Amino acid sequence: MRKNNPGKSKNPNKSKSSNKPQQSTETRLNKYIANSGVCSRREADKLIADGKIKVNKEIVTELGFKVQPKDKVYFNGKLLKPEKLVYLLLNKPKDYITTTDDPDGRKTVMDLVGNAVQERIYPVGRLDRNTTGLLLFTNDGETAKKLSHPSYEIKKIYQVDLDKPISQQDFEKIQNGLMLEDGEAIVDDIAILSKDKSILGIEIHIGRNRIVRRIFEHLGYDVIRLDRVMYGPLTKKDLTRGKYRFLDDKEIVLLKNFKASKPTKPKR
Repeated sequence: MRKNNPGKSKNPNKSKSSNKPQQSTETRLNKYIANSGVCSRREADKLIADGKIKVNKEIVTELGFKVQPKDKVYFNGKLLKPEKLVYLLLNKPKDYITTTDDPDGRKTVMDLVGNAVQERIYPVGRLDRNTTGLLLFTNDGETAKKLSHPSYEIKKIYQVDLDKPISQQDFEKIQNGLMLEDGEAIVDDIAILSKDKSILGIEIHIGRNRIVRRIFEHLGYDVIRLDRVMYGPLTKKDLTRGKYRFLDDKEIVLLKNFKASKPTKPKR
């Protein structure tokens, strides 16, 4: 009978389980470094090529090198240990600065999330001290780098409260793109949210410093409140000010695969 034929049972291509891929215990060196929270995979490739990475005390410059479970990887003499990747969303309140520490002793966003996990997490991007709303934290260096890089052009939506109603003329100026001291500021969308025209919603992808505030200040308005209500595919629905939550698996997938929406405005 076939089941007694040793020749056939030894052929893995004939077994029913052969179609199931074997789970690899190897990890590409650049991924191993990125998962250790050092940097992105692309930056890890440069560290490898520059001879700054050692595996089992030997310098490795091969970009496709695979790390085995028993291998020890070192950067600047420090043993790297891949951490569990963590993704946390904070609804930032006012009067907290977006930094991991402050020499002047001011309150930082880490005061709100520092005890959330054992892993070392850090904020992705920045929010001004008086700006509230969504702020992402992670130890995923690759994803953080991608979300922060200008070329990724991640979408952000803010609610803007002004000190006075916006005029139709100024509204149209913002729609068409303003020329600021550091270049043109193009918004993806803008809408009036209140009857008195002092509260607006603005969608923007550029990430220059204080860009939303500077757009309105350029036209003579004071921004009384600025709240980020959407960051990429993430919203602050059901997230109370000053509280945080962990992203679920679906949100993590959306975040990693998020495609930025480019401005539809034609170039002038």
